[in-house]
Amino acid sequence: MAGNTAERVEKLISATVAEMGYDLWDVRFLKEGASWYLRVFIDKDEGVWINDCTDVSHAIDPILDEADIIDKSYYLEVCSAGLERELLKPAHFEKMKGREVMVHLYRAVDGEKDYCGILADYDGGVKIAVGDKEYYFEKGLYSSVKLNDMTI
Repeated sequence: MAGNTAERVEKLISATVAEMGYDLWDVRFLKEGASWYLRVFIDKDEGVWINDCTDVSHAIDPILDEADIIDKSYYLEVCSAGLERELLKPAHFEKMKGREVMVHLYRAVDGEKDYCGILADYDGGVKIAVGDKEYYFEKGLYSSVKLNDMTI
């Protein structure tokens, strides 16, 4: 299986997570201190509860063990994508159109590095509406786009 560890895990578990009724929001494999963590972020329209995380963890753990694609000891953590989730994939942006987002820029535009507005469109670049003004930030200009909406 080609790709980095997180991508390989995502491909391996995505069908199972979807069959359980969840969106697989993100997968991250990272080192913190001396330990490695495999973090699987899930979402569903009704919100994610601790029991959801436990159920998904129990479902994917044997799949990961059987595939044996990670050559290090690691801790598996299944988590909610969270209220202030980062939008990473085109599907994330599409799902969150019309919601309030915070766009953080690498360099200031009009003296600001952070813009909060309603996500209007995404084509690699991000278009947001701030009051009666619209802003478009090309890919490479922004470092992150996070949901800033407490109505999930």
